[in-house]
Amino acid sequence: MAEPRSRIEVPHDPRDVPGDFAHRHDVEVRLADTDAMGHVNNANYLTYTEIARVAYYEQVVGKPLPLGVHGAEEGMILADIRVAYRSPAFFGEILTVETRIERIGTTSLTQLHRVTAPESRYAPARLIAVAEAILVSYDYAAERPIPVPREWREAIAAFEGWPAPA
Repeated sequence: MAEPRSRIEVPHDPRDVPGDFAHRHDVEVRLADTDAMGHVNNANYLTYTEIARVAYYEQVVGKPLPLGVHGAEEGMILADIRVAYRSPAFFGEILTVETRIERIGTTSLTQLHRVTAPESRYAPARLIAVAEAILVSYDYAAERPIPVPREWREAIAAFEGWPAPA
């Protein structure tokens, strides 16, 4: 059964992505995440989406993310990510990273992230960033892409509320 879908409400931004999300994960901005300008350095958004990506996988599939460094033979690697920054975030804010899978291909998944911040002492509620990631199902020993496992396809379809894969 699909999880209830949601969307964090923030003031309208024409650069926002439409639709709702099946997963959300909160990330606290640490002082070390900020730069000399006092806002989150752009590179940290890759970490925030990575944290959400792993949380999504582990909730949906029900097991830890398989990593080659820990002996897994197969897993998932990040092949591409694009981040569009919309508003700065600041130390102490709790950002919410909403995540959904947009599509499943033969060997890859397209995942969309939406990062928002609630009203804080620094700024009103707002859209912080959106990101699109391409993840590849990967054979670590052979160092090549492999088909997305059926177990993942079925779990994602159920979680996202899609029809079961054929």
